[in-house]
Amino acid sequence: MRHTLLRFSAQMFPRWWVGCGMLLGLMFISMQVSAQQGLSAVTVTNNADGTQEYSMTLQALFIMTALSLIPAFIMMMTAFTRIIIVMSILRQAIGLQQSPSNQIIIGVSLFLTMFIMAPVFEEVNNNALQPYLNEEMTSLQAFDAAKIPMRAFMLSQTRIKDLDTFVRIGGYEDQFDEPSDVPLTVLIPAFVTSELKTAFQIGFMLFIPFLILDLVVASILMAMGMMMLSPMIVSLPFKLMLFVLVDGWNLIFGTLATSFGMGT
Repeated sequence: MRHTLLRFSAQMFPRWWVGCGMLLGLMFISMQVSAQQGLSAVTVTNNADGTQEYSMTLQALFIMTALSLIPAFIMMMTAFTRIIIVMSILRQAIGLQQSPSNQIIIGVSLFLTMFIMAPVFEEVNNNALQPYLNEEMTSLQAFDAAKIPMRAFMLSQTRIKDLDTFVRIGGYEDQFDEPSDVPLTVLIPAFVTSELKTAFQIGFMLFIPFLILDLVVASILMAMGMMMLSPMIVSLPFKLMLFVLVDGWNLIFGTLATSFGMGT
């Protein structure tokens, strides 16, 4: 029954996107050695008086926990963090408060993340998900195979300084010869730290042209004696016009994609 539902999901959604979800699910399910023994989700105990008691096994508890944590892993282990921070800073730099809305920013960030992570998810699907669905490897083996492309992606975007910081904090000095040897518990926070720094660096560069335009408009208004008119209101249409004339969305999305090594 389990494999039937998984194959149906693979037909309804892109195989590499299903692979992403399966990867994150396997991260928790694979830690259950009892799952290999086929434990049922709910056990029924017959009492002496003829009544029955129902109890949930640890397997079902782990699965429910995984479902609540999968969104956090999707945001923290992919390109989503950098993209959504840059998009939020861009909206603030232009001076727009509600446009694009939060729903649009999240949607654009999610689909741009799917585009950037497509090669990684495809490799996870080919090397881990499909062999697991075909019963060619166990969940533990599939998890180990799925970690390889995800680890390679995060390492390529993680600064050595950030990695060394968490290695030192965790007390792992002189225990790893190569960065690829560090465990995921150290790599993931180092990756998130590097993503935050990169996102703010890109956001700073985006702020500069709009800040210059605000200063120019404010200086002109003061020279004209229009002290009561807000420079933000006057500069907003000029910033929108500038952003459209330089094809800003194309530049932003292209820069974000190439910042992850795409097209190089």
